[in-house]
Amino acid sequence: MSSFYLKDQVIMGYFYIFGTILFTVYGQLILKWRVGIYGALPETFSGKLAFIFRALMDPFILSGLFAAFIASLFWMAAVTKFQLSYAYPFMSLAFVIVLALSALLFREPLTLPKLVGMALIVGGITIGSQG
Repeated sequence: MSSFYLKDQVIMGYFYIFGTILFTVYGQLILKWRVGIYGALPETFSGKLAFIFRALMDPFILSGLFAAFIASLFWMAAVTKFQLSYAYPFMSLAFVIVLALSALLFREPLTLPKLVGMALIVGGITIGSQG
């Protein structure tokens, strides 16, 4: 195989990882946004069913669920290009992006414990993937 072919395969692998992260982040943010519109999950079983049915009729929620499906397709492609132990640490970027965007878009507090915890998670995953 030529070095161009191998380089192209590696680039595609990173593209698949990026796609996984992008669709995962989109899905999480959309679901948070739209489910928040419907309020708290009711206590009763019938109330929960009605809540879920109403939410599943929301086109944005459906797009978030579809994004999760698309993310899984990108992930399947990514793990054909890289070892799982190499590819998986990149998923910690989704945690970082969701944390930052939830603070920006939903005004969720960005506290020192959250930042330290996130740094520990990302650092631990990064260090763990090196061995």
